[in-house]
Amino acid sequence: MSGELTRPLAELRSADAGQFGGKSSTLGELIAAGIPVPPGFALSCEAFRLFVREAGLQGAIDSAMKRAAAGDVDNVNAASHSIAEEMRSAPVPDAVRDQIASHYSEFDGAPMAVRSSALGEDSQEATFAGQQETYLWIRGAEHICDAVRDCWISLYSPPAISYRARLGDAAEEPAMGVTVQLMVDASRSGVMFTCNPVSGDPSMVAINASWGLGLAVVGGEVTPDDYLVSKVTRELVRESISPKEVEYVPDPGGRGAVRTQVPDERRHMACLDEKMLGELVDVGKRVERYFDARQDIEWAIARDSDEIFVVQSRPVTGLAKPKAEDKPTSAMSLLMSTFGAEKKQ
Repeated sequence: MSGELTRPLAELRSADAGQFGGKSSTLGELIAAGIPVPPGFALSCEAFRLFVREAGLQGAIDSAMKRAAAGDVDNVNAASHSIAEEMRSAPVPDAVRDQIASHYSEFDGAPMAVRSSALGEDSQEATFAGQQETYLWIRGAEHICDAVRDCWISLYSPPAISYRARLGDAAEEPAMGVTVQLMVDASRSGVMFTCNPVSGDPSMVAINASWGLGLAVVGGEVTPDDYLVSKVTRELVRESISPKEVEYVPDPGGRGAVRTQVPDERRHMACLDEKMLGELVDVGKRVERYFDARQDIEWAIARDSDEIFVVQSRPVTGLAKPKAEDKPTSAMSLLMSTFGAEKKQ
């Protein structure tokens, strides 16, 4: 139904991508496939449109975007700032607040991850990952509402405006869904490609991992451990263990994540043992088989149970085939060159 504002993630399917965005609909498909995914709920693009309508923001957005159409950096930045100021001062609609509070009541005050799920995101044609924002370890319905609004604001960040212009979508009216998921207290996290991301070899799985939440890796603060594993035999084909001096863990105060020093005894240790690598490969194969396409998967391993959770999956897109003389490139370096860092909150 067109006026729907929210829905549990478990009830979403790929057909809902036009209403809830690529990230949320993909997570619903993964849950349906039996892949371990943190539970949660999604806000539709209609919730964003209601926010714009009730706050009377469309005129300010249109005026700013006319300025951005000039295409130069200063005008794009000025337009983005102007829209952000207008949105930040506007209240989240009561109907949206009520539904967020209702869904969140099912999680008994647990910390949540609030992630953008823009239309067109994580599709075969393009990925908007990194153009919008993610906020981690958010507690309380009011704080979730604030993080949702910040996700909406990021729809008009300078990178997002410029990216849509490069895709030829500048004339299209952008819209934003939002994913709200139970937070995983990760002892280690990372990304895997269900192929060799450099050569495209489909018989390999490339895995990068570091301690704690993934913020230190995508923020370029640590070089992750790098593994290349045979999808067929689980043989470890290549391993590069890097010193990992910092990690992000939950703030003891109960909201947000904090940067801490990794103890000396763990800095040079491999994040993943043979058992964990094998389990990650199995999860990657299941996701790839379900979508019948090579996947770029973000994962986290729970601190208390060592259970693997998939927090995002998207088709592998835009990986150029290297020349013979090109040096090997890690999966994470490709990820960082394509996607921006998640926001710490």
